[in-house]
Amino acid sequence: MKFLLAFIPLFVAIDIVGVLPIYVGLTDGMPAEAKRAVVRSATITALAVAVFFMFLGETVFRVLGVTTDDFRIAGGLLLLVFAVQDLIIGGKPRRTVTATATVGVVPLGMPLIVGPGTLTTALLVVQQQGYFWAAAALVANLAIVYVVLRSSERLMRLIGPGGAVAAAKIASLFLAAIGVMMVRVGLTAVISRSA
Repeated sequence: MKFLLAFIPLFVAIDIVGVLPIYVGLTDGMPAEAKRAVVRSATITALAVAVFFMFLGETVFRVLGVTTDDFRIAGGLLLLVFAVQDLIIGGKPRRTVTATATVGVVPLGMPLIVGPGTLTTALLVVQQQGYFWAAAALVANLAIVYVVLRSSERLMRLIGPGGAVAAAKIASLFLAAIGVMMVRVGLTAVISRSA
C-alpha cells in the first residue's frame, strides 16, 4: 500500500504520456542509436536530480528557514498552476524547447521528466511514506519512462496524437487535484499551529 501511495503521485507528476509526444518531436530525424542514447541520458539525469532533491531537499529548506508546510503550500500552488495552464492554455512552457546535442539531459531529463512539479511531489512523498518507498516508487516510475520512450514510435502509432493529448489532459487534472490537496493540508497544519 505504501508503494502505491508513493508511486501514483510520482506517476501523475512525471506525466510520461505528456512527455512522449515532445520526445518524439525532439528526436525526429535522429538515428536509432542516438535516440537510445537520448533515452539513457534522460533517465539517468532524471534519477540523479530526483534522488539529490529527495535526500537533500529538507536540509536545504532548513538552511533557508522554510518549513515543510510552507513547501507543501508553495508546491501545491505550483502544481496547480502547471495543471491549469496545461488544461486551459494547452502545453506546458517548460516543454516548449528545441532539440540540441544535449536533449537527453536538458530538456528531457530536467525539466520535462523531473521538473518542479515532480521534485515537489518527490519531497512530499518522502515525508509521507519514507525514503525507501519514495525511492522504490521513483525507480519504478523511471523504469516506465525508459520503456515508454524506447517504445515511442510504436506507442504513438497505437494511441495517436489525439490519444496522447487526451491522456496528458487527464494527468493534468489529477495533478491539479494533488496540488489542491497539498495546499489544503499545508494550510490546515499552519492554521492549527497558529490556533
